[in-house]
Amino acid sequence: MAEYLRPDGLSEALAALRRPHAVLAGGTDFYPARVGRAIDEDVLDITAIAALRGISASTDGWRLGATTTWSELLDADLPPLFDGLKQAAREVGGRQIQNAGTLAGNLCNASPAADGVPPLLALDAEVELAGLSGTRQLPLAAFITGNRRTALKPGELMVAIHVRKPAHEARSAFLKLGARRYLVISIAMAAATLGIDGGRIASARIAVGACSAVAERLPRLEAALLGAPVDQRLGNLVDKAHLAPLTPIDDVRGSAAYRLDAGVTLLRRLLASFAP
Repeated sequence: MAEYLRPDGLSEALAALRRPHAVLAGGTDFYPARVGRAIDEDVLDITAIAALRGISASTDGWRLGATTTWSELLDADLPPLFDGLKQAAREVGGRQIQNAGTLAGNLCNASPAADGVPPLLALDAEVELAGLSGTRQLPLAAFITGNRRTALKPGELMVAIHVRKPAHEARSAFLKLGARRYLVISIAMAAATLGIDGGRIASARIAVGACSAVAERLPRLEAALLGAPVDQRLGNLVDKAHLAPLTPIDDVRGSAAYRLDAGVTLLRRLLASFAP
C-alpha cells in the first residue's frame, strides 16, 4: 500500500482525490477482490467522516448518508416506504457484512447483483456527489451505467442518497432468489414501491436486478398496475412481456431463460405480498 488516509473531514478527503485513490467505505468488496495479492494502490478510507453517516428526515424526504451501514439502516425508525430496502439489507451477506458494508459502497461497486440497487430504484432514489468544484445530484438510474461502471467523475465522492416523500401512502417490498437463503449472490431479485389511494394503486415503481448488466425498471408493468385494487390478484397482472427491458445472461448461477421465468414468479409473489 503506497498511502493510507483516513480523514475526519470531507474537504480533506476531496483534496486527497486530486490524485487517484481507491475509496474504502466498508471494505466488504475491496478486500475480497484483492485476496492473494498485495494492496499497492493509495487508499482513502472515508469511514471517519461523520457528515457521511446517518439518516435524517426533512419535510421533503430522507437523506441516507453514504457510509451508513446496512445494520444502521435496519435499526433506523423509518416508515413502510422503506420496508423493501430493509428486506434487502437483511440479504446483504451475514451480520458481519451488514455491520461494515455501506449503502454507497454497494452502489459504487456497481455489481449487477447488488442487493441495494433494485429497492433504491423502486424508491426513485437520487445520489448526491461531491467534488472540489461543488455538489450535484442525479437519479440512481443514471448513476450506475454498466457492470462495475458509474457516473462518478475523477475527484468525486458519493456523500448521500436522497429519497423524496411520496404523494400517497406508500409501501415497498423486496424478494431475492439465490441458491440458498443467505450469504449468496442473487440469481434474480425484484423490488416494488406502490403508492396506494383508496385501496387502489396510484403509483408504481418496479425494478429487477441480477437479470441485466444494470438493474432495470419495468415501465410497462408499472403502467399496467395503475388503478388496480391492492389484493391477492395483483400478481396476476404480471406478464412475461413486461420483462422486455431485461437482458439476462447464462452463467454458473442460472441460464438466461431461467432468470426470466424466475423474474416473473418473483414479481407475482412480490405484488401479492402487498395484499392486506
